[in-house]
Amino acid sequence: MFHRTERLLLRPGFAEDAPELARAIGEHAIVRNLATAPWPYGEDDARAFLAVERPALLPSFVLALRTRGLPRIVGMCGIGEAPEGGVELGYWIARPYWGLGFATEAARAVIGIARAIGIADVHAGHFTDNPASGRVLAKAGFRPTGRIAQRFSLARGGESDCVLYALAEDEGAGEGAGGDSDVAMRDYRENIRLLAA
Repeated sequence: MFHRTERLLLRPGFAEDAPELARAIGEHAIVRNLATAPWPYGEDDARAFLAVERPALLPSFVLALRTRGLPRIVGMCGIGEAPEGGVELGYWIARPYWGLGFATEAARAVIGIARAIGIADVHAGHFTDNPASGRVLAKAGFRPTGRIAQRFSLARGGESDCVLYALAEDEGAGEGAGGDSDVAMRDYRENIRLLAA
């Protein structure tokens, strides 16, 4: 599945992405804020990640910067099963692109896709020592639930406190989601229908 925002192309990851993906994510400051990514992270890890089949209704996207030349990987964003049950948004952004709004742009697009395929109840979280992620989640329409849970991080080697968020029902996918969202959502729904047939 593919989706466009103003600056990004959200697309599946391909085996050929492994070298660039490993370079983009390959910093401890990024990997330590993820649940299942190992540290150190190399091309073999990227290849293994890209080879995993994901459910069509829980998409994960490579974020490619839309440029005139070859697209560059900015990060990843998607939805998956939350440890407590339900659906959770996850993302990471490569360090050269921090602070430029790409995480919020991608999160809003993925929330729009989730809603288009019938998922309204989306959650998220961030480790307490990563408040920048909380600011991204707030801009994408999430609100803190007031709960902190222990979440595992492979790169940290154990559990850490994680602030939990829920998506406000009337927020997140509206203005600023970017791109040709009506057309993309219609195409996405059609692709899901064909996959389910």
